[in-house]
Amino acid sequence: MMTNMPKRQRMLIIAAGACVGLFILDKIVISPLGDLWDSHSAEIDKLRGDVTRGENMIAREAQTRRVWANMQSGALAKDEAQSEYDVISAIAGWGRASNVEVGSQKLVWKTGDTNAYSLLECRMDISGTLSALSRFMYELQRSPLALHTDSVELASRDDTGEILTLGLTVTGLRLAPMEGKK
Repeated sequence: MMTNMPKRQRMLIIAAGACVGLFILDKIVISPLGDLWDSHSAEIDKLRGDVTRGENMIAREAQTRRVWANMQSGALAKDEAQSEYDVISAIAGWGRASNVEVGSQKLVWKTGDTNAYSLLECRMDISGTLSALSRFMYELQRSPLALHTDSVELASRDDTGEILTLGLTVTGLRLAPMEGKK
């Protein structure tokens, strides 16, 4: 059949067959291999980044352990009563240091997301001048206790706005589960 065709037709058929063959080769072999190569390159880059981050973490191990030990030392005592006493006495000390009047205090224990810790939430009302309340907040924030300020409400107690009331909610971290709850 090909022998009776003119040379030009044979060349066109061979060229068309070669184009179809190259198209099929591209769709079945070359493109999938290129995509696989790209995905492997991306995964290798990600793994290199992971290795670099891991090496950096290993290099910072001593510093991380010191920071964690420092954080643990600031956590509230494992005994619930001692934790409550520590928070109440700290609040009283900050009140004396900043010359404010500490009003009501309400302590509530809460469970953490895991059994590894529990939280002591303390809601308090404090009255004083703006500078005294600022000093109280400063004392609270620089405290070595593991306390987090959750909410702050400020209101005036007099018509001139000189005496203010600070409604404050802080949460303390205790690295022990709630007693009686496991």
